[in-house]
Amino acid sequence: MKAQFGFVMAPSVLTRRHSAAVFWHGLLGRIRRWRELARQREQLASLSDAALKDIGLSRADILQEAEKPFWIDHLRR
Repeated sequence: MKAQFGFVMAPSVLTRRHSAAVFWHGLLGRIRRWRELARQREQLASLSDAALKDIGLSRADILQEAEKPFWIDHLRR
């Protein structure tokens, strides 16, 4: 029986597709993180003064954090 040869993609095509997939996955992950940061900052700004006092923050601290652009992420390395 003869060996059968199927369709095989060239390594360069696989590498480009993998790179594109990694790029889009990373971009979507970053957009999700930005949306989460914006949501958290909105929630923080909506807390009452009593709740802020309980967690040891002032209204000035919250306003400073809420005014930051959505792409500022202090936890990102």
